[in-house]
Amino acid sequence: MPVIRLETHIAAPLDRVFDLARSIDAHQDTTERTGEKAVAGVLSGLIGANEEVTWEAKHFGVRQRLSVKITQFDRPSHFQDIMVKGAFDHMKHDHFFASRDGGTLMTDRFEFGAPLGFLGRIAEKLFLTDYMRGFIVRRNAILKQIAESDGWRKYVKSG
Repeated sequence: MPVIRLETHIAAPLDRVFDLARSIDAHQDTTERTGEKAVAGVLSGLIGANEEVTWEAKHFGVRQRLSVKITQFDRPSHFQDIMVKGAFDHMKHDHFFASRDGGTLMTDRFEFGAPLGFLGRIAEKLFLTDYMRGFIVRRNAILKQIAESDGWRKYVKSG
């Protein structure tokens, strides 16, 4: 079972970064490459505790849907989303936030498993883990740009 852990330092206040990370609209804008769009559940604004969203996106040339639920929520330090339906065997994404060096340290812990048993384990090792790491790194880089500019105002009310 692969676990991806990433740290991103963002020169912006903790509350702003936390809210941007749970913004449905910011998520759609930071995943433009895969065309992620909220199609069910919370469709815009800020997702919160016990709420669900279904994302539709194109990965590996195939249109897919992934439904996640916010299962843990402790503003502004942590939230967790887990897959309730989708292409993975299982998926859990923890988002941690801490004030550091005049900004925010955002830490992702993304745990997942590919379907199809042994074949899925091979896919995880050959390409899927690197693909998912790259996806999160790209999204975080765009989120960082938004948080460190005036762009955040489009997604959150205060910051």
